[in-house]
Amino acid sequence: MAKVHGFRVVPSMPPRLAPLDELKSNIWSLWNSDTVSLFHDLDPELWERTNHNPVALLNQISQSKLDEKARQEGFITHLNLAAAKLQYYLQQPAQQQTWFQDTWSKAHASAGHMLIAYFSAEFGLHEALPIYSGGLGVLAGDHLKSASDLGLPLVAVGLLYREGYFHQRLNAEGWQEERNPALDFFSLPLTRVQGPDGQPLAVTVEYPQGPVRVGIWKVQVGRVELYLLDTDLPENRAEDRAITARLYGGDQNARLRQEILLGIGGVRALRALNKNPTVCHMNEGHSSLLALERCRWLMEQTHISFAEAREAVAAGNVFTTHTPVPAGNDAFPRELMEKHLGNYYPQLQLSLDEFLALGRVHPADPQEPFGMTVLALRMAWHCNGVSQLHGREARKMWRQIWPGMSLREIPIAAITNGVHTPSWLDKDFVRLYEETLHMRWPEQPTDRGFWQHTEKISDAELWRVHQRGKERLIQFVRQRLGLQLAHCSTVGHGRRRPPEVLDPQVLTLGFARRFATYKRATLLLRDSERLLRLLNDPQRPVQLLFAGKAHPRDDGGKHFIQDIVRFCRRHDVRNRLVFLEDYDINVARHMVQGVDVWLNTPRRPMEASGTSGMKAAINGVLNLSVLDGWWEEACLAGGPDVGWAVDGDAPQAREEYQDEIDSRELFDLLENQIVPLYYQRDAAGLPREWLQWMKASIRSICPKFNTNRMVEDYLATAYQPAHEGFTALVSQNAAAAAALAKWKQHLRQHWPQVRVRDVKYNAADIEAGKTLQVEAVVELGAIASEHVDVQLYFGQLNTSDDFPSGTAVPMDHVAALADGAHQYVGEIPAATCGAQGFFVRVLGHYRGLVLKECPDDVLRPEPGLIHWG
Repeated sequence: MAKVHGFRVVPSMPPRLAPLDELKSNIWSLWNSDTVSLFHDLDPELWERTNHNPVALLNQISQSKLDEKARQEGFITHLNLAAAKLQYYLQQPAQQQTWFQDTWSKAHASAGHMLIAYFSAEFGLHEALPIYSGGLGVLAGDHLKSASDLGLPLVAVGLLYREGYFHQRLNAEGWQEERNPALDFFSLPLTRVQGPDGQPLAVTVEYPQGPVRVGIWKVQVGRVELYLLDTDLPENRAEDRAITARLYGGDQNARLRQEILLGIGGVRALRALNKNPTVCHMNEGHSSLLALERCRWLMEQTHISFAEAREAVAAGNVFTTHTPVPAGNDAFPRELMEKHLGNYYPQLQLSLDEFLALGRVHPADPQEPFGMTVLALRMAWHCNGVSQLHGREARKMWRQIWPGMSLREIPIAAITNGVHTPSWLDKDFVRLYEETLHMRWPEQPTDRGFWQHTEKISDAELWRVHQRGKERLIQFVRQRLGLQLAHCSTVGHGRRRPPEVLDPQVLTLGFARRFATYKRATLLLRDSERLLRLLNDPQRPVQLLFAGKAHPRDDGGKHFIQDIVRFCRRHDVRNRLVFLEDYDINVARHMVQGVDVWLNTPRRPMEASGTSGMKAAINGVLNLSVLDGWWEEACLAGGPDVGWAVDGDAPQAREEYQDEIDSRELFDLLENQIVPLYYQRDAAGLPREWLQWMKASIRSICPKFNTNRMVEDYLATAYQPAHEGFTALVSQNAAAAAALAKWKQHLRQHWPQVRVRDVKYNAADIEAGKTLQVEAVVELGAIASEHVDVQLYFGQLNTSDDFPSGTAVPMDHVAALADGAHQYVGEIPAATCGAQGFFVRVLGHYRGLVLKECPDDVLRPEPGLIHWG
């Protein structure tokens, strides 16, 4: 058969519309409401059909419509204003520097040489670029947008999936089915990166069957560049082209191949682009192999050992864990690791056992698989969970990596997630906030002063804006449901006519997220009669809107979807309950902008953070959630009138019992508080008290739970210290890294000699307000006293003569004794009464081993270098 030669025909852009070319290529245009309306006005029907993709829109629009728009002066004025706004944003003239330039760099001289590389397996920037599955990706996308707004020197690395994440359809039985249509990269807002020779730039990554060529694509996210790796190149073997076929598709073999590409290939791609990050941020463990590739490159450049390279690289790595259960963290068996990385680990001058030990909680256990999260925790000095509660849970989950450390000292901090406010805010709320708060409030969303002006919003105007969003949501639901029912016609569906579904005057609850079983989407279905009474109350009805996808291999989640869909089809539901298929950012945006109450029912403490409720709150939607993830913090900070909380915490309760308790509490809140409050109206028909709750929620949640605050937290607590640590340790041919590695080797060799020999204290009973004097004799063997910290660790005793949390205070070195031991003294303040206890402990300390530019307080406790007397 003769070969078909393909070509494309695209409309000819009139010169007056030339600015559209730049606007279509920058994701900034898709979080700016004025620019979104510009693309919508070009062809509203096509804009919806292309899923709000400006590149696809301009590829498919008719020439006549472009010519018509070029003649409309109003459109040209709108276009030129949008283009000027983008240019101003990108160029930021000197008198209007970015926050990073104007605020951070002036206070931190070394920040001018910082470059942060942010790695993630998925990025949820917009529905037009479907390379995300859920919260992790959307969080990564919002992170990039705020990094751009703040002007951080940041690049990002991910994978470009030819089939993206699956599209969801429900069959006649309500069972989820998956479709994976291929994406047309040339109709997406991205460009292929070219090398100096004008040819597509590529790097090589080794796999068991041989080298694989990796192409690089760029997405412009405001000021930030996101680079996506692609193995679907003609020169690669079929199995290698499939590495980037699907997000989270395939078996463990496929997952490991993707993680090798992301971690090792990602670092190589940045080098090919002449970008040399001082900080690498691993968003979840999928990219943790980047730590080893950074070591390999540093060893190659400076001829230092792996132990020395590891110190410098770990100092410059940041790791964020999002998974609150061990089973959710990727781990691979020895055989698979040896198969795929058997040619790699020798380049690190490591044996197989030394290599595998890096990914094990118990390094010497040959049966333990290689954990990517464990590798990241070992290879990053700066680790964090994504809410305060999750930080506590992560410390419990991984405490065995730091044996002997007290729980609260485990070096996993907490940086609570946020959302990129402009990306999720209803366009009418944008105008409302501009009029009430300040025209420039989007540039400073963390400023509580702006949000205090929420009280100035008139009740009538706030309710009008909220109702508009609700009406748009219901119109959207009816349109989507019509399409949904068209491909799945059954007798049961015949009673559901989309024009009659949902009512803008009825209290509307929204639930949308990944359908993992621990998120308990069917909690309200446990008592169907009670739910039906809520839905069908003639005076004060309630309606429910669900959306979400289950992982293709999660039958439990699929059964939850099926249960909800079957309940929707009951004749007595009366159009009050809807499940929308194919959940994506577009569906999420409509829902968080239009429902009255956002419902979240995870099994505590399994929701690491959650961000959908934050997106709802910025649009005046009230939250009804289990006290898990971010909501625990929001309730503590905001008081009782920012939303409603289900406690969700019955210690040691069986799951079935906990579900029953939480279901009853959920119904009690709805029946006794939420429904009456919503339907309590004044003579003008306004729910005055409900509106006060909306204002309190906006005022409390918006300034804290946004990604500008989150990124600033990362910069202060992780990026800046990591940058300083890395640059200090690699300077002078990594001399400080070599000294640090030598010190650790010395301490590990001689640590068994450490012993607390004698402890004396002045009294068994002391009066409150006084101090307990303690003396200790400590044997250090060959270890110098300046390389250890001797501490008193004390706290309140419980009935088991133990204390769950304690406080450490240093002991002073008094003298070196004749027999080689050392004498220390210290004091314990008697601040509280009751039975108390203390230990004397010894920890290894880095003091004096790194350059002054890398302060001691950015260094973390070393696993194993702790002795309790």
